Amino acid sequence: MPKNPDIKRVLVIGSGPIIIGQAAEFDYAGTQACQSLREEGVQVVLMNSNPATIMTDLDMADRVYIEPLTVEFAERVIARERPDGLLPTLGGQTGLNLATQLAEQGILERYGVRLLGTTLPSIRMAEDREEFRALMRRIGEPVPDSWIVESEEALRDIANAGIWPLIVRPAYTLGGTGGGIACDQDQLMEIGCGGLSASMRHQVMIERCLLGWKEIEYEVMRDANDTCITVCNMENFDPMGVHTGDSIVVAPSQTLSDKEYQLLRSASLNIIRSLQIEGGCNVQLALDPHSFAYNVIEVNPRVSRSSALASKATGYPIARVAAKIAVGLRLDEIPNAVTGKTLACFEPALDYCVVKIPRWPFDKFVHADRTITTQMKATGEVMAIDRSFEAALMKAVRGLEIGVFGLAGKRTNELSDVRIEAGIATPTDERLFIIAEAFRRGMMVEEVYAFSKIDPWFLRKVQRLVTMETRLRIEAGAIANLVDSPTESDPTAALIREAKALGFSDRQIAANTGIAEKEVRKLRKALGIVPVYKIVDTCAAEFEAKTPYYYSCYETEDESWVSPSEAELAATSAAKGESDER
Repeated sequence: MPKNPDIKRVLVIGSGPIIIGQAAEFDYAGTQACQSLREEGVQVVLMNSNPATIMTDLDMADRVYIEPLTVEFAERVIARERPDGLLPTLGGQTGLNLATQLAEQGILERYGVRLLGTTLPSIRMAEDREEFRALMRRIGEPVPDSWIVESEEALRDIANAGIWPLIVRPAYTLGGTGGGIACDQDQLMEIGCGGLSASMRHQVMIERCLLGWKEIEYEVMRDANDTCITVCNMENFDPMGVHTGDSIVVAPSQTLSDKEYQLLRSASLNIIRSLQIEGGCNVQLALDPHSFAYNVIEVNPRVSRSSALASKATGYPIARVAAKIAVGLRLDEIPNAVTGKTLACFEPALDYCVVKIPRWPFDKFVHADRTITTQMKATGEVMAIDRSFEAALMKAVRGLEIGVFGLAGKRTNELSDVRIEAGIATPTDERLFIIAEAFRRGMMVEEVYAFSKIDPWFLRKVQRLVTMETRLRIEAGAIANLVDSPTESDPTAALIREAKALGFSDRQIAANTGIAEKEVRKLRKALGIVPVYKIVDTCAAEFEAKTPYYYSCYETEDESWVSPSEAELAATSAAKGESDER
């Protein structure tokens, strides 16, 4: 069906100031949504307290209000602009909480404003821990053993039960704010009381900890016709116990069997249907690595931090599509902006690997606790695309801009074996580099897994990168000889080609061979080892894409298309004119 004709003006709520756990990804989503709504002829009223965003540029919305995101100011904007609908699912937890308060205080009903995308009952079921747990049990989806707590007395009762470890999950918060893992009574009381204070509802869920299980996310979309698709599934490099915003994340999942993938996909679609969300939704699940058992951890009934990652990873504009669904369009009526030919109901297909690594502020806060748990500490992230996990990981590490250009961390080689083992067992911002150092010292994959519970598939990939460092050092003399007389058929040339395909930069190759970086670059070009460009088009080249984007890799086939120059276009036009005259 076409756009709802009753919706002529929409109020979009932003996410407010940039804070830990809530940064520019919501500006990205809000900007997409404003443009998407205006494409449908809808007037957009934007309210955001942060002027340092793209969404607050005057050409992004018809009216822009830079005001505090409070009930008082939101009511003033609503009274003045009289929007037909409110779209709260693009401003992170801030937008969702504000919309909930406006609805509960009767302000939306008083001014005749519809809540678009996600209804108030859906928000309550997803955000209220008790209602969410009850819903999951009604629809047959497993959840961890848990207890809902709304007072210190109830918290103390659980502490006296002696069940450890436990995870504290506050309701109506973002980025795990107020949460954490408790291993004894004192920790539970400290974290639990903090979670009660952080929660808008003064409510926390105490949950049995699933440490060591895999953490998987699905980004799903649903329209009012109950058509559902999965946009992207993502797998955390770190097992349960680390907030997904603080974990290295890989898309698509790399270690799931087809049965596991379909099992979790079906669960995600079952959940979004039961919540009756119209738009995007993020589902987080835990999977037992030794069986097919899984648990639903939580659901974000809105565009989330992971939605921005999934959008860029797949080329599927989640926020843009969600905004169109909110005003009445169906998935099979929304054109895919990348291909220009397919529709939004087509699930994206990926023929590449995407790796996200968080960026932490510990270089500025040198005395801060570097331990990573369920409460997010990252202030940003980088994303890299390549043909393999190894190459994407190496690109992402360089993109962090922390003075590290490979898996050799700063001073990790100075750590004792005891500290190496402790660094593997305890998640920190340096764990990836400590794991690489452990492999340099001869530690086996099985040993690293025993300490970290990181899936052996990922560990073998890190080990492969460390092995390549060793091979380059061993063949340093042969590579130096090749500099003087480059020969493509030389076996050493194949080693350089393999290193480049694994994501090694010229600088890394130079560091492991003792050859100057400029000489390495000169050599590989002489050997014809140059990057080619592949397409991100949402459909794995099944359809010709109208506006794709590209990533570089070291393979042989180049998929990039060079557009003709103005002179070539003019010549073609002139030739066509002469042909028409004849």
